[in-house]
Amino acid sequence: MAELDSKDTELIALLRRNARMSLSDLAAAVGLSRVTVRNRIARLREAGTIVGFTVVLAEDVRESPVRGLMMLGIEGRGTDRLLRVLGGFSEVRALHTTNGKWDVIVELGTETLEALDAVLARIRRLEGVATSETSLLLATRLSTRSAAVAN
Repeated sequence: MAELDSKDTELIALLRRNARMSLSDLAAAVGLSRVTVRNRIARLREAGTIVGFTVVLAEDVRESPVRGLMMLGIEGRGTDRLLRVLGGFSEVRALHTTNGKWDVIVELGTETLEALDAVLARIRRLEGVATSETSLLLATRLSTRSAAVAN
């Protein structure tokens, strides 16, 4: 990973809020030339600090009234396959691999408790899911996703 200075940190923060921001706008915001900004972004990508860009849909930042974290214990070596399958569920907001008791943590968002219950049942029935535990999220005190809503 590249060593970051304050300008790199500023660029990354701006790109997190809007990855489609033009080089000219980025340059103006951080007080560097357009060429310098392009070179810094290229260096950050080559070093693996920036590994990609993505699209954030309105439904991704819309607050789902019912949200939960589902911790999964996976049998055998099925984690990669399950992550691909879970990535196709519209209710899945994020997937995290982890260590310890649970192999995967699934962030879920639905419109109703009934819809959450249905997706939990679908996930529990997937081949390779050995155990699970789910916690409802009651309130969000801090979220970096809220920056996407402002732009």
